[in-house]
Amino acid sequence: MLAAVPSNLRRLPLHELHTRHGAKFMPFAHYEMPVNYRAGVLKEHLHTRAAASLFDVSHMGQILIRSRGHSTMHDVALALESIMPIDVISLKDGRQRYGFLTTMTGGIRDDLMVVNLGRQFLLIVNASCKAEDEAYLSERLSKYGQVQPLADRVLLALQGPRAAEVLAELTADIARLRFMDATEFALQGVACWVTRSGYTGEDGFEISVPTKAAMSLAERLLTSPHVRLAGLGARDSLRLEAGLCLYGADIDLDTTPVQAALEWAIPAARRTGGARAGGFPGAGIILTQLEQGAPDRRVGLSSDQRPVRASTPLFLDEASDMPCGRVTSGGFGPSLHSPVAMGYVPSTQAKPGTRLWAQVRGQRFAVTVARLPFIAHRYQR
Repeated sequence: MLAAVPSNLRRLPLHELHTRHGAKFMPFAHYEMPVNYRAGVLKEHLHTRAAASLFDVSHMGQILIRSRGHSTMHDVALALESIMPIDVISLKDGRQRYGFLTTMTGGIRDDLMVVNLGRQFLLIVNASCKAEDEAYLSERLSKYGQVQPLADRVLLALQGPRAAEVLAELTADIARLRFMDATEFALQGVACWVTRSGYTGEDGFEISVPTKAAMSLAERLLTSPHVRLAGLGARDSLRLEAGLCLYGADIDLDTTPVQAALEWAIPAARRTGGARAGGFPGAGIILTQLEQGAPDRRVGLSSDQRPVRASTPLFLDEASDMPCGRVTSGGFGPSLHSPVAMGYVPSTQAKPGTRLWAQVRGQRFAVTVARLPFIAHRYQR
């Protein structure tokens, strides 16, 4: 049984739609979020892998950044590069890029998507961080950029191998988009920002739609025989199989991008010797770890015995007293019919195939370091 949902939580604009479809709700990031519907998490997960699911992710923050005064978008891009170790300068109109805000100690303040919409940047940030992100961005970009939180838009994620087929019924031009492309489409006569991306490891789209048109669009998408609603439970198990981080669990203020195995998002231009090396918070620590390695590392973990959950301690052997690492996300992988997890282990123990020991209720059992992702990504490149 799910615990009673606190009455002080915010509700999504499409709350009535979720209730009508039998959603069970849970608190998440100050919102009353649908965790699953009548079919249950397992079936929602598998349906996403086989066809297409519609997720309401409107709890995420959507923030527009425009140039201010006599500044240009190039100035704004440079300002963004001063607070995150990614290449914003070369991000072309109609493209998006994954990145993260870093702290002075090299930790991750938040991970996010940066979308170039031509005359403005759109940032998609995590729900748990969006108030702090808005304040931080306003402070750090005030000279060059105007920061505008968008409170009147819904964010829908249509995910799965049949997502493009479904969305093509509303706009045939959707077929020209490739992974990480972004553009504006008229869907049911309403201008929407559409990106070919998502957080399930499947092909799919994220659609930012004005709130007043969101109910009609969601209901239209759900008329397709290929589309079902899916909630937070399936979103979590899908992203875990795909080896994708959840902020506040797998990454946080105390983990660097190198520890988190996210160094692929830091391009050569921002690294030592690059055209715009450093210049972002924590650069000294992060650049050193890029060259010399970090003390620990995020890895995949598999077990043929039982699921291991977040906060489970990891040990080098069956007898050692002190944990060497910890699980940050874990559960059952429906697509694999087996437990899957992610966690941090010493870099010396991060090689796939390394055997470690998890301790649950005082008992230890073997887990094996596994390659990520557990399920190959199926993005349309």
